[in-house]
Amino acid sequence: MATMITEECINCGACEPECPNIAIYAPGVPWELNGEKHDPLSNDFYYIVPEKCTECVGHFEREQCAAVCPVDCCVPDPQRVETEEELFQRAKALHPGKEFAELTPETSHFRK
Repeated sequence: MATMITEECINCGACEPECPNIAIYAPGVPWELNGEKHDPLSNDFYYIVPEKCTECVGHFEREQCAAVCPVDCCVPDPQRVETEEELFQRAKALHPGKEFAELTPETSHFRK
């Protein structure tokens, strides 16, 4: 599942710099993917672009946004159930110049 930010978000911004995929945006800020700009997904609170979210698979053992969120509003999106392999492939596509090692418990919450 991609991670999402719920309406309980207090707009503290702690999550944005933690995202390895630049998938988190401030309210009202347009998002970008492959050079294309898109309208904001929320004008009221921070949001995560599902097409850029990898749940930190390939990078960390858990979602970094959830790890730093003071109100626990970074949660799995039940509308976007994805496998570890799908998320890992997305990470590779988002970071074409990076070499990813085999997934381990330190780089995927699926491996706990």
